[in-house]
Order: sequence, then C-alpha cells, then structure tokens
Amino acid sequence: MKAIVVGATGAVGRDLVQVLCSDPRYTEVRTFARRELGIEHKKLKAYVVDFGRTEGWQDLVQGDVIFSALGTSKKQAGSKAAQYHVDHDYQMMFAEFAKKHGVRHMVLVSSVGADAQSKFFYLNLKGRIEDEMEALGFAGLTILQPPSLIRKHAKRPLETVSVKAIQALNAIGLFKGMAPISTELVARCMADAGAEDFKGVRRITGQAIRTFGK
Repeated sequence: MKAIVVGATGAVGRDLVQVLCSDPRYTEVRTFARRELGIEHKKLKAYVVDFGRTEGWQDLVQGDVIFSALGTSKKQAGSKAAQYHVDHDYQMMFAEFAKKHGVRHMVLVSSVGADAQSKFFYLNLKGRIEDEMEALGFAGLTILQPPSLIRKHAKRPLETVSVKAIQALNAIGLFKGMAPISTELVARCMADAGAEDFKGVRRITGQAIRTFGK
C-alpha cells in the first residue's frame, strides 16, 4: 500500500511518517513539505515543495491513501486569515490533487468539537474542513477528532500547562473523556485506519483513538 502524508513536519505528522515506514502494510511513503524532514528510510520519498507553486509536483500526489495532519496555530501563522490559509486552503488543495489522481481513502486529523456552526474560530475552521472533505467524495473518509495532544517536544508554555492541568483533573476522576492523547497514539490510529479497505465516512472521536484496531 502506498501512502501520502501532508503535514509531515508537525508533531503528529513526524510520528506518522515513522510509524508508516516501520509498518509492513505500507510499501511506500510520500511526503510533501516545505522543508526537509530530517528522516531517512528506504520506503520514504520526501518531496520539498512550494505550496504556492504546484506546477511540476502536483502529479506526484498519488497513492492508495492520503493522510493529512497539516495545521498551524494563529500565533505561528500570524493571524486568523493566515491560519485559515494553511489549515483550510492547503489541506483542501492536497485533497483535491489526491482525489483527481484516484486516491480512494483520506485520513484526516481534525479536533474534538469540530463544528462548522461553532462561534469559536478554531472549531468552526475544523468543522468546515470536515464538511468540505466529505463533499469531495473520497470512497473512504476517516476523520480523527483527538482532544488535547501530548507532544514530545512541546514549545508553547500554555499548551504544556493546559495538558498538565487536564491530566491532573483526570487523576482525580474528572474530564476522563478529554484526557490528552500522545501524538504517537494518534499516528498509530491513523496508520491502522488507513490500512483498512474502508468505504464511507467515519469519525474516531476522543478516547476511541486509543483503542481503535485493538
């Protein structure tokens, strides 16, 4: 099975590339990023591309399943408009290329609470992306909706504090459904979901990510 990964330089994406490369179900892993991954493997074909200039590489977006863990924050992007451009526009662009080239299954990382009707920008954005991915009509669409993520090298202090706060509440039996999940667990769930000959639309939400495929 040949995999395509978008967002391979992010926390989930990097774990996903490593999981896919070590998974015998996948024979090739193609990544598309704006900088070098710093990962080498015999299965890996890592393309460094300009997302704004697609001529010359868009026909390479071919395989059996496309995984998207592409995303940024408003702080990293600089504004809500810039975040929307990365999260929505680029993600949909890759999905459209994949659909055009016959990719049958899309596995998308979204967020718990994603809702196109939400008044919260982030949840509204994720909900819109989910709705538009459905409208593209992939034979199979798997959407992961994780709660807070435990990243191996978290750089944002607020993120670290919020994860630790939720973990502390979990320890006394509160908000178990919102227990943070490691990026590696999300990556393994994605790999397991992508390996299935799935048809239709499904959402793997919250703690179900931990037990998927077991």
